[in-house]
Amino acid sequence: MNVLIVYAHPERESLNGTLKDLAVDTLTDEGHQVQVSDLYSMKWKAVLDEEDFPERMNKELFNPILEQLNAVKKGAIPQDIKEEMDKVLWADLIIFQFPIWWSNFPAILKGWVDRVFYNGFAFNLAEMQLYGNGPLKGKKAMLSFTTGAPRELYTDEGPHGEIEVLIKYFNHLLFEFVGMEALPYFAIFGPGDMTEEEREVELDRFQEIIKNV
Repeated sequence: MNVLIVYAHPERESLNGTLKDLAVDTLTDEGHQVQVSDLYSMKWKAVLDEEDFPERMNKELFNPILEQLNAVKKGAIPQDIKEEMDKVLWADLIIFQFPIWWSNFPAILKGWVDRVFYNGFAFNLAEMQLYGNGPLKGKKAMLSFTTGAPRELYTDEGPHGEIEVLIKYFNHLLFEFVGMEALPYFAIFGPGDMTEEEREVELDRFQEIIKNV
């Protein structure tokens, strides 16, 4: 199996960095092929803008969705985006590894989605290639993340609300939208309040999940 890990944390020695390394080692030991897009190390450009479209179809009015389709048809896709698209096509499974910030992806990871999941590549509005008919049908995706707050804060009774609502948003309106199958997520809630032993238990749990993914 080919696995792409899209990793979004600025500190390599973070728990997210440890999870990324553990996934790479475990998957490699199991005989899988792994690539990592380390967005901060890559200095990934997070903002979709006019610079992404060197051969604009409409120089008067910037419409990103239409310009994406035009760029795909013309083969005029910037090299950094094309390289990530090639990784997506290569991968059978994509794992997003990231911390929850402000109840969402870090901006750099959202920017990877904005710039890579093109109209005409990951979906096609003109031909209604969405959800079960999405171009990335047959691939799988998995969220793996950490939170600053403990689990009880992410419940219906907690101040942040039920985490499953956020997960459904990610899985359905991102992965399933482009035809991918969303696997069960992995999360470590409030690791800063855990003992070293408790964190090791979580890492062992993650490794078992990755072995059986």
